[in-house]
Amino acid sequence: MPLQLNEAELDAFMHEVFDQVADDFQVERVTETELTVRLRVQHRHLRPGGTVSGPSMFALADVSAYLMTLARIGPKALAVTTNCSIDFMRKPRAGVDLIAQTRLLKLGRALSVSDVLLYSEGQADPVARASLTYSLPPA
Repeated sequence: MPLQLNEAELDAFMHEVFDQVADDFQVERVTETELTVRLRVQHRHLRPGGTVSGPSMFALADVSAYLMTLARIGPKALAVTTNCSIDFMRKPRAGVDLIAQTRLLKLGRALSVSDVLLYSEGQADPVARASLTYSLPPA
């Protein structure tokens, strides 16, 4: 299945369907199997100690897997997370954006499976890794 939505179309979809958080995220690159999304880290994303909070990191991983799925199936808002496993491996750098590099592992009729690596901008090693499964709406 070829790419159904490009970077601009994914950003527009987020603003249409998830306007309350759309400005937090920016789709930087999408191919048939990979997607890069930036979390524009703001004060509201931080936890005590000045690092990015776990819920903010989870949101980036979840949004990234969702957008990777939609890039392939089209603008179907009712695709939903059915499973997520996340490993927090390193403390993110304070005051810099987080970058998600998402890889689509499987796209079937009913499920989409993605792997997401999260990086602090400018840092070589990932700060977290997530595996997410999405249930696709019936055709």
